[in-house]
Amino acid sequence: MLDRTYPLARNLLFRLNAERAHHWSLAGLRFAERCGFLHRMAGGLGPRQPVECMGLSFPNLVGLAAGLDKEGNAIDSFGRLGFGFIEIGTITPRPQNGNPKPRLFRLLRHEAIINRMGFNNPGIKEGAANVRKSTTFQGVIGFNIGKNKETPNEHAVDDYLACMRGAWPVADYIAVNLSSPNTPGLRDLQAADSTARILSRLQEEREQLTRESGRSVPLALKVAPDLEQDDIAALSKVFLDQGLDALIATNTTTAREAVADHPLQTEAGGLSGAPLTKPSTEVIAAFHAELGDKIPIIGVGGIMCAEDALAKINAGARLLQLYTGFIYRGPKLVHDIVNITAEIPS
Repeated sequence: MLDRTYPLARNLLFRLNAERAHHWSLAGLRFAERCGFLHRMAGGLGPRQPVECMGLSFPNLVGLAAGLDKEGNAIDSFGRLGFGFIEIGTITPRPQNGNPKPRLFRLLRHEAIINRMGFNNPGIKEGAANVRKSTTFQGVIGFNIGKNKETPNEHAVDDYLACMRGAWPVADYIAVNLSSPNTPGLRDLQAADSTARILSRLQEEREQLTRESGRSVPLALKVAPDLEQDDIAALSKVFLDQGLDALIATNTTTAREAVADHPLQTEAGGLSGAPLTKPSTEVIAAFHAELGDKIPIIGVGGIMCAEDALAKINAGARLLQLYTGFIYRGPKLVHDIVNITAEIPS
């Protein structure tokens, strides 16, 4: 039923300001889940096609990318829509409001979004508390972590360490975000030497937390699509040396060539959606050529149909994540991808 009704709901929501529509959608999903209506409409907890990755068992290979459920307060709702894993955040140590509004824009004819949200989130303490409130989701929960805007880059690792400690008890995996274009200077940390220093500290902390807690939490890192081949080669060496558990490729792009004819193309922020389909897939393929099967890749960026998902898998992705494609296509996209990939060996 959701597959049939989503286009109508989308048409109504697209008449609203993009950020307001986002908040109303999340509120509506939470209400529908609490009253049992979402369960009746969705017809269960979503399709299953188990995948093993990072030492974890994923109910299916389709996840919700970070950015849609920033606070982690709609996990059960998104799980009801079919996602096998949900990545919340980006979460920072302290709450922050993000960038001034307006900061979210739809480019309808390009099936794209520009956002400059700026890590608006309630902070790691509340984010972890929200995850604990999830009761029905049976998939994998990831924590996407970042630094606060006012934290200088030379102290950024302290923010990532604080988030790791806060997320550790409730996270199934932790994703390090060094690639958002919406926090000034953040992408400078994506340089190979900076990334190596941060990952080294995080791996040391992870070993300590594993000893103390008796549980191990995999560590992933999310990269930008705007990388040159030399950057990809240098980062790949760092990831292999540091024993990274997974790579998430890719974040949003700052490039505007694909939307140069749109009046909103001058808006600052990261571009996602259909214009990112090809660049993201190319970056996945380039990293896979360097990493082989030693580090699994979670493919994200411009997955607008099942065929886009197959292209990501053929390029080397082990798992997939949706954001903009889900906004434009709805829950049907999740089911279409699970169905079309059902014959791929796990």
